[in-house]
Amino acid sequence: MSIIRNEILKLFINGDKKYIHISIPDKFDCQLHHITGFEHCFSELESFYCRGNIDQNVIEGLAKVCKSIKSLSVGINSNNFGIFKLIEVQKNLNIVNLIHRGRLKKRKESFNKSLEESLIKHANTIQYLRIEWKPITRFLSYFVNLLNLEIYLPYNIIDINQLENISLPNLKTLRTRRVTPKVLANLIENTKGNLTEISVLYSDRYDNSEMFIQAIYQNCPNLKYFHLSLINNSNSLISEFENLLISCQFLSGLVINVYDEYYNKFSWDNLLLILAKSSPISLFKFKFFSSTIIKLFGGMVLFFDNWKDRNPILIRVGVDNYIQSEQMNEFINEYKMRGIVEKYSIGFGVSGYENFEWV
Repeated sequence: MSIIRNEILKLFINGDKKYIHISIPDKFDCQLHHITGFEHCFSELESFYCRGNIDQNVIEGLAKVCKSIKSLSVGINSNNFGIFKLIEVQKNLNIVNLIHRGRLKKRKESFNKSLEESLIKHANTIQYLRIEWKPITRFLSYFVNLLNLEIYLPYNIIDINQLENISLPNLKTLRTRRVTPKVLANLIENTKGNLTEISVLYSDRYDNSEMFIQAIYQNCPNLKYFHLSLINNSNSLISEFENLLISCQFLSGLVINVYDEYYNKFSWDNLLLILAKSSPISLFKFKFFSSTIIKLFGGMVLFFDNWKDRNPILIRVGVDNYIQSEQMNEFINEYKMRGIVEKYSIGFGVSGYENFEWV
């Protein structure tokens, strides 16, 4: 099989071809850089993707030739030492997407520190950055030109001093997972009012949970899209939603996911009534998902009935099964016939709720 694979690769890697993108699958060990014509084919590579669990000689071979990569997406595990060199040699790195693979606890702090040091060398050119580990250093403080930041922590971490008081004056998009309210609020406060999109996956286990909502309406007048995923009972945030709607007058899209199956206490009624009465005129695109769909039904009656003299709604609702889908479809279609809803779709689970593409 390896002989057949190599012969096929030779058909594509030769002196006649030029490639700007390559995607390498998991457990790939073919030594591409040993194939005649490799340097010619990949010397102008602009986009690179790999799942991470590949032979490090392949990564190091790419690093010797590929120095014009703009977009880098790599699955990171404890054996990816070759990625340091591949990052360092690039001349105009713009997009870096570093996805965690394997068991994070096996990765030593020294590995993450070396990775952060490699990234610092491109702080002036990187505009999009995604990381999935707790920062070891304050390396993000160098990224003053960053436009898009994603921080997805694999587990709840209380203290992340390395993220405090970091100024990101040009940041427009912030997406986080399991970042504490204190750290999240601090990040938002230091973006100088340029944020237009915020996405938060949040758990209620922290004190002062409303801090980051307050930070949003006090510092993000240009916010257009807000995605909030809540785990368990997070009613303390609802009281701050009205202030957010009043302050963020350019808000046009809102996604709310609530995983409240165990406690069953989230007050959809209160939240949706606030949305109906206080939403800015620009806001008419919504996505809702609840693990307790019955409570969502009740809240949506209030929501639709109080949506008066506003733009018709675009809405997507997540349900758990076919029966719920039929019930929700019949329910929303009544409001579509009345002109309150312009367009809607019913999905299963939370698929499609991680982005701001509407029905």
